[in-house]
Amino acid sequence: MKKTKLLVEHTYDFDLIGLVTPIKDYKLAWLVNNHLGLDLKKDQDLEIEFVSESTLKISQYFLSLPFGFIQLLKNKSLNSADQVSYLIPELKYLDYFLLVQDETEQANVDLFAEELSKIRYIQNVMKLDVNKIKSKENLLTY
Repeated sequence: MKKTKLLVEHTYDFDLIGLVTPIKDYKLAWLVNNHLGLDLKKDQDLEIEFVSESTLKISQYFLSLPFGFIQLLKNKSLNSADQVSYLIPELKYLDYFLLVQDETEQANVDLFAEELSKIRYIQNVMKLDVNKIKSKENLLTY
């Protein structure tokens, strides 16, 4: 019998900002809300199950937009085996990701990065090219 494979191509139509900061997620969300005029709220932790049967819980803060969303994701977490795991393993030096998907393009990511770099608790802000990230599928949370 002939086998047919279904190939699925994901679209990565969002912008991504990487943040390096030692502060807790709730304090970072508060700072981001105050400096960017957003209203990110704590959402249920993301649970990602891998083929190796380990589960990763990622802290997230979420803001729904009329035609998109803004999401603050923690990169580092403990997996189900109590080992340190990363949402994006090749970017271990980043502590958080600010994911911005806005079909209306009213959310200016360059302005977000500039304003975030002014926060004294944030050590580094990087605008990332999603297409160059090897494990970018982990960012598909919708």
